Amino acid sequence: MIFSKITDSIGNTPLLEIPIKFSDSYFYLKNEKNNPGGSMKDRMARNMVVQALKSGKLNLDGTIIESSSGNTAIGLAIAAQELGMRFIAIVDHHAAPDKIKIMCAFGAEIKFIEGDYKEDEVAVVARQKLGAELAKEIPNSMFMNQSDNPDNPGGYTGFVDELLEEFENGPDAYVGCVGTGGSITGIGKGLKAFRKDIKIIGVEPDGSIVFGQPGHPYYQSGTGTPKGDEIGKVLEYDCIDLGLQATDSEAFVTARYFAKNFGVLIGGSSGGAIYKALELISTNTISGNIVTPIVDGGEKYLNTIFDDEWMESRNLLSSNIIENLDNWIDK
Repeated sequence: MIFSKITDSIGNTPLLEIPIKFSDSYFYLKNEKNNPGGSMKDRMARNMVVQALKSGKLNLDGTIIESSSGNTAIGLAIAAQELGMRFIAIVDHHAAPDKIKIMCAFGAEIKFIEGDYKEDEVAVVARQKLGAELAKEIPNSMFMNQSDNPDNPGGYTGFVDELLEEFENGPDAYVGCVGTGGSITGIGKGLKAFRKDIKIIGVEPDGSIVFGQPGHPYYQSGTGTPKGDEIGKVLEYDCIDLGLQATDSEAFVTARYFAKNFGVLIGGSSGGAIYKALELISTNTISGNIVTPIVDGGEKYLNTIFDDEWMESRNLLSSNIIENLDNWIDK
């Protein structure tokens, strides 16, 4: 296919089947890292910009502002570059350095939150506050505020359509990460509108507060809602059948396992969703055709998740998790 602009290549991402032991189910990874910005957030980032322009909240000589750990900002940077708009990304120490470099390569301006934050603590509240302040100061600007932006879930309509094209009766279960709640809500509502009995399972980091568990710091980037932040207004719980938590070890060890055994680099949050999906399949909690997205690629985490010394120094390696994966997956 020949495209006239890079954002036309967003979507239509492939499915990778992962063979499962002792189960009649089929497990598929939807490779969203194939989007031009390297993540599924490209879908909703562009949709938020397009809808803001259509509604008149923004015009083409305006400024886009967003708080992000990286992937949404990269998607917005690509959309802004295509439209000739200014984009300001607000990040903190939790954003992977490679993600910040990618934003800059696409022409984003970076505003860095500084403060006395722990390595595994996310400065979301401070980022959100600065985003709102900048939107008041800069004429003709808009703080996208993905957590509360109603055009966030709408960006995943294409994702749902693609799944319904691949599976005649739709998938039987979808297991995905929960951050702002945009993707799980958009995809969950879309799939349940097609077939109400499709199971929707949301996975957040252990330490996130989305599903009512006690909050504490975690290393997983770009997912969950940390203690002290507000749960996104875009999240609709009634489309989620089950909410689970994945530890940093489960997420990161799974990401490393898939690199070594399947030749695919996946990000940490995707590792957590994949681990929980396999766990549910192994107990027959879900069955049939199950889909989990590769939200983003591991190329952005080579100095952390895929670095042995980094993992060892934080006690994140686990032979038990590898043993479980070996028991579940038919390599």
